[in-house]
Order: sequence, then C-alpha cells, then structure tokens
Amino acid sequence: MIHFFRQIRRNLLSENKFTKYLLYALGEILLVVIGILIALAINNGNQNRINKKNEQLYLIGLKEEFATSKTKLKELIAINRNNLMGATRILSYVMEKNELPNEIEFSELLYHTFSSDIAFNPNNSLLTEIISSGNLKNISDPDLRIQLTNWLSTLEDISRQESDLTLQREKVLDLFRTDEYSLNTIFQQAGVNKSLNLPEKHQKMSNLNLLKSTEFENKILLFISATYATENAHYDPLMEDLDFILGSIEKELN
Repeated sequence: MIHFFRQIRRNLLSENKFTKYLLYALGEILLVVIGILIALAINNGNQNRINKKNEQLYLIGLKEEFATSKTKLKELIAINRNNLMGATRILSYVMEKNELPNEIEFSELLYHTFSSDIAFNPNNSLLTEIISSGNLKNISDPDLRIQLTNWLSTLEDISRQESDLTLQREKVLDLFRTDEYSLNTIFQQAGVNKSLNLPEKHQKMSNLNLLKSTEFENKILLFISATYATENAHYDPLMEDLDFILGSIEKELN
C-alpha cells in the first residue's frame, strides 16, 4: 500500500504536475490525520468502556460498604437512644426525691445505661483504597464524588463527639472507682455476676445515696447533654449522608 502511494507521487512529480501533487499530498496528510483520529476514537471508546466497567465494580462494592455502615449506625443510634432514656429516668429519680427505685431497679438502670460504649466503626476499606489510588475520578457523578470525599472528614467530627460522650460516661463511672459506692452491688443486682461466674457478696452496699448527690446529678446532666448531641447533631445528619450516598450509587448502577 505504501509502495502504491509512493509510485503515484513519483509519477506526478515526473510529469511536472505540481498542483496535482500538492493536492494529492494534502489529501494523503488528511487521510493520515483521519486515520489517527479514528484510532484515537477507538482507543478512547475502549478506555471509556474500561472506566465504566471499573466504575460499576466500585459502585457495587461501595454500595455494600455503605449499606453495612448504615446498619451499624442504626444499631448505634438505638443503643445511644436507650442510654439517653436510661439517664433521663435516673435524673427523674434525682429530681423527685419522694419516688425512688429499689436497689435492684437502680442497679439494672445504671448497668444498662452505662455499660455500652458508643463508637461508630464504618466499613471504609474500599473507599480508602479508591481515594488513595486516585480512582475517585472514575466516579462520574460529581455530587457523589464530593460526598465520598467529605465522608472521611465527617467521620473525624463524629469521632470527636463520641470521645466527648465517652468522657462524660467515664466521669459517671469514676464514682465507682472510690469506696463510696459499689460496682459489685450493680453487678450482682443486674445479674452480671452470674453471667461472668463471679462470686456473690452477701453484704451488699447500697448505691441509692447517689440520688442525693449533686455531683452525680451534674455528671448525669452532662452525659445526657452529650448523648443528645451525639444523635441529633451528628448521627442524624450522618444518616442523611448515608441515604444520599446510597441513593446516588443506586442511580449510577446499571
């Protein structure tokens, strides 16, 4: 083929048909350019198909990750809400001195309110890998890209709030690190000793005097405040982010 075109050029030059040669040369250049453009178009088409396939694989993985994270957050919100209800009930006993619980009721209430730590642990392995490898650009939806980029920084805010909540919880538990109140009484009355196969103590120390303590009241109030803020100012907006991300992923999946 190349030999054929060269022969044409030689014939035109030998016959002194310069104008026709020039037109032919321009045509030949045009054919080369068109060939390059076609090759690029084919290559870009192939690359776009590869990118689209990779995007779909990423989206499927991200959907699974964020669906799992949503389930975890729902469970955590339920635990946090139960803790808030328990602390509010304890505070009502502090305020209403003439209606006090018995020792068993109080021990069970204390145990179920303060035994669970709150920490959101989402699945982020795939998202972290996508961001660190620079493949986030393969996500075609710009709003979804922004939301995925902001997700990790949002989790840092959540973690700081959870640290404050943990601090307030620890301050309440610190009361049982002294000899004024008995953690063993709570364990026995709430049935924890039997679950852990711990020995029973026959003489139980009462914790009901906590309900007369202003220090205890203050710590319960701080715990309630932190618990309320964790759900309303952090977990609820986070759940909205999760719903947006999952909805956007669903739209992009074929």
